[in-house]
Amino acid sequence: VRNNGSSEKYEFDHPNMARRALKNIALAYLGSLDDVEITELVLHEYRSATNMTDQFAALVALDQQPGTVRDEALADFFTRWQHDFLVVNKWFALQAMSDVPGNVENVRKLMAHPAFDLRNPNKVYSLVGGFCSSAVNFHAKNGSGYKLLGEVVMELDKLNPQVASRMVSALSRWRRFDEDRQKLAKAQLEIILGANGLSENVFEIASKSLA
Repeated sequence: VRNNGSSEKYEFDHPNMARRALKNIALAYLGSLDDVEITELVLHEYRSATNMTDQFAALVALDQQPGTVRDEALADFFTRWQHDFLVVNKWFALQAMSDVPGNVENVRKLMAHPAFDLRNPNKVYSLVGGFCSSAVNFHAKNGSGYKLLGEVVMELDKLNPQVASRMVSALSRWRRFDEDRQKLAKAQLEIILGANGLSENVFEIASKSLA
């Protein structure tokens, strides 16, 4: 990582692309270690990055450890890139997929973020879809991840049934879960099916999932 630092001049060619890719993979592995020295190294990479790719890679590494450093880096990144909606979507997805403990509440807060719009499919896919891909927090033992998705699906169904039906499909694989999670996921599907004015799109996916 130190030999291929982010502060070097950005050049778009195959050797430099490969060098950055290798460095960023190493950075991601290092970021999984709860070590002060490594955190400082990753933070240096974030601050000295000369391009969005390297800066985001450092942010990915910082995102793995909960705490002030992570929170401040995420806030700083949004401030820098808030006018680029594609980058903001990556920012949402990164946080949604995070394995930090209790990330369900973080996702709830992000849904109230000024940059998030439930009417925007790409925002939904980034935040809600990203959360559903989290093996840790979406499948939280207490069922809070399934509950959040159920609430989002019922709200989203009133705005965009097609997108809501895609989101509810994350619960359709409930039979692959352990017994406790099966019960929790199945319960959410039943709650969704009991919602007033449910669209045909969501009804079809949810009902087939329970059949």
